[in-house]
Amino acid sequence: MAKEIKRTKDADGENFPVGSRLIPAKLRPHVMAFYDFARTADDIADSTEIDTTEKLERLNKLEKVLLGEAEADDETRCAAVLKKSLEETKVTNQHALDLLKAFRQDSEGHTYHTWEDVMAYCRWSAGSVGRYMLDLHEENPTAYWPSDALCAALQMNNHLQDCKEDYSDKDRVYLPLDWFKEAEITYKALGDSEACAALKTVFARVTDAIESLLVEGSSLPLVTVNRGLRMEVCVIFRLAQRLVKRLKKQDPLKHKVKLTKTDWIIAAILGVCGGLRRKKISCIRKKDLKPPKK
Repeated sequence: MAKEIKRTKDADGENFPVGSRLIPAKLRPHVMAFYDFARTADDIADSTEIDTTEKLERLNKLEKVLLGEAEADDETRCAAVLKKSLEETKVTNQHALDLLKAFRQDSEGHTYHTWEDVMAYCRWSAGSVGRYMLDLHEENPTAYWPSDALCAALQMNNHLQDCKEDYSDKDRVYLPLDWFKEAEITYKALGDSEACAALKTVFARVTDAIESLLVEGSSLPLVTVNRGLRMEVCVIFRLAQRLVKRLKKQDPLKHKVKLTKTDWIIAAILGVCGGLRRKKISCIRKKDLKPPKK
């Protein structure tokens, strides 16, 4: 009998709302079906109790059930539920298949040499979720590009949050190896109790890159027609802004950098208000503006 993989978190434990009341009620069950599939696959890839071969076998079984090529069991029932959901909503299964690509990389172990390597991973691991949400709401595919950027920013916030745990517990690093080499340090620095000066320069590059991704994603509300989805996008954007701001100031090696209740409340208010109209999200704060040189 296959070893049961325990659920590591639920929708309430994410850095962003999942299937919130901003989403049309008729679509929320479909959002949760996709989330359940993604969470199951993620837990398989992250498990420390099974080896790489078994992880890949289980991920392959999820895919086969999704494609209708195998019968579901307790673990893969989520794939059968998602298959039915996709048939009802007429959304392609490609986003779920793309997601599995990322989890296979996680299972096999992968070194990300450049920022471009990391972004390619984020396209599968996070971008596929954003694209699914857009398709579910029948949005125009032109929204894929800013959505990919926002989703990558969310993913990188999470990777920076978890960098110590990922390195120590899972032997994974989602930060570019080249940046460590340029700082003349190795991944071993992630196992320390606090970040050294060189590692702080790497972290600074990551947070700067995240902020650049948020600028790229700031046009997403402009091209999102559904008001509920647009408001949720704006809430998520504000949460990402607030989290990266905390990551710029705090050391993720010392403690887990998290969003607070206040962060959620402020992001919800600003996001909902901002999402009522189709407009670009402002990424520039007044204090960041500098007077022109004379």
